[in-house]
Amino acid sequence: MMNSPSTSAPTSAPLTAADLSADPVELTRRLVDIPSTSHEEEAIADALHAALQGLRAEHPHVTVDRHGNTVVARTHRGLPTRVILAGHIDTVPPADNLPSVRRPDDAGQDSIHGLGSVDMKSGDAVYIHAFATLAGDPRLAHDLTLVLYEGEEVATRYNGLGHLARHHPEWLAGDVALLGEPSGAVIEAGCQGTLRVRVTAHGTRAHSARSWLGDNAVHRLSPVIARVSDYRPRDVEIDGCHYREGLNVVHLEAGVATNTVPDEAWMFVNFRFAPDRTGEEALAHTLDVLGVGTPEAPAEGFSVEVDDLAPGALPGLSQPAAATLVEATGGNVRAKFGWTDVSRFSALGIPAVNFGPGDPGLCHTPQENCPVEMIVTVSDQLTDYLTRKAR
Repeated sequence: MMNSPSTSAPTSAPLTAADLSADPVELTRRLVDIPSTSHEEEAIADALHAALQGLRAEHPHVTVDRHGNTVVARTHRGLPTRVILAGHIDTVPPADNLPSVRRPDDAGQDSIHGLGSVDMKSGDAVYIHAFATLAGDPRLAHDLTLVLYEGEEVATRYNGLGHLARHHPEWLAGDVALLGEPSGAVIEAGCQGTLRVRVTAHGTRAHSARSWLGDNAVHRLSPVIARVSDYRPRDVEIDGCHYREGLNVVHLEAGVATNTVPDEAWMFVNFRFAPDRTGEEALAHTLDVLGVGTPEAPAEGFSVEVDDLAPGALPGLSQPAAATLVEATGGNVRAKFGWTDVSRFSALGIPAVNFGPGDPGLCHTPQENCPVEMIVTVSDQLTDYLTRKAR
């Protein structure tokens, strides 16, 4: 049952084990009201670590570990399968949207407003609540691993999930992983890969009144831009999920002065590719389309640099544990077009999906808010899933 709407701030008292299992809606507000901008996650990690440690008094089969500001709690009940519930605890910087407020959104829905309410403290709250309430429940069908990690909103080298994969991969062992990224309370399966290439055209600078003495780098780059513009991306269906690829120029710079032929022009080209391609295949395809050679052997007058490459993740919905989740959510499944950390689990051989409350279109906006009904729905469906036997 939903609580009645309230605009009052939740208590600032320390989180306890009882708070984790009381109400995922209230817990969402508690988490939102602990500031945790990327690189400043220590306070929320301390609070969650202490509260999860408190569960051990009643549930001695629960272990709680920590690496930096990433907290991992696990049940050890000897159940036949293990489900990983993962979510990042950091946010982007505030935009006058703290503390949280509970009030109707623009559509009149009872909602939690505030930084991270969508991305992704409502998802964290639902996952924490499920772990705390089911850790000792005889209905639990899978052992659970709860991963609350730092550094997702910043450069990859800070990502707490990546740190665990390198330093404590045994903490991430499991049969299927759920990532609490906002997905509108439906399953967004797998994720597309992302590749960013910097292409630079080199020319010769000259006064524009004597342009024949120069070599215009913009003109040299323009046929490459035309090839990107003319590109026709694939539509790909995998496990019933429809992925749409895209190749786009996303940044462009050139020019010295208004009376000067530029000697350099460069652009970033971003390729969002379906998860049936490996990162190497995506890079080879992109370079073939651009026609500018490779980083090691660029075409004359060009240089090429791979700025970023993150492979996608196959949906893995045919796995028994994943199929049970699809069943528990009424078959509401769609492809994930953006890149998420499900890719890290895929690299470990663990099928993973995105499943959380909130409209992803509101991420990182001052208007960020999550409907209470969506939090309740995801919480109920997650509990149903975790107490179902895998087929």
